[in-house]
Amino acid sequence: MRRRSTYLAHSQSLIRFANGASMYAWIAVAVGGALGSVARHGVNRLVHQGWPLLRFPLATVVVNIVGCCLIGVLAGLVATGRLPMRTNWREVVFVGILGGFTTFSTFGLDTITMVRSGDSSQAVLNIVLHVVCGLAAVHFGLVAVERFGVITR
Repeated sequence: MRRRSTYLAHSQSLIRFANGASMYAWIAVAVGGALGSVARHGVNRLVHQGWPLLRFPLATVVVNIVGCCLIGVLAGLVATGRLPMRTNWREVVFVGILGGFTTFSTFGLDTITMVRSGDSSQAVLNIVLHVVCGLAAVHFGLVAVERFGVITR
């Protein structure tokens, strides 16, 4: 049975990808991502203007905490039906805008969803993979580049 798709536009002539998603949906998510990235840059600039000599990554902390709060509020409103949102708009908002703003918010929502559904072991695994493996991957990337002489200390 073929899954029926919905469009933000009513055009039947849109290019379709292998999974059935229209090019318009991909473009909408990309535009949302651009908006989220611009918002992230705005927060970075505000924080650095307020504390220009701060060596702690406060802007990143602010973005991640604000993003987590936003995704929690929006997910709660959508889940309870208080904010009706079609699937394509959820993709734009959650994947595009919030994804461009911070992927940490998605990590937070996924982890809390696992805990609330009683899947604590999966939540712990999610935390370990993201935090420990993510930090290890950053370290590995830096070491790999240092070995090829691109980064100097």
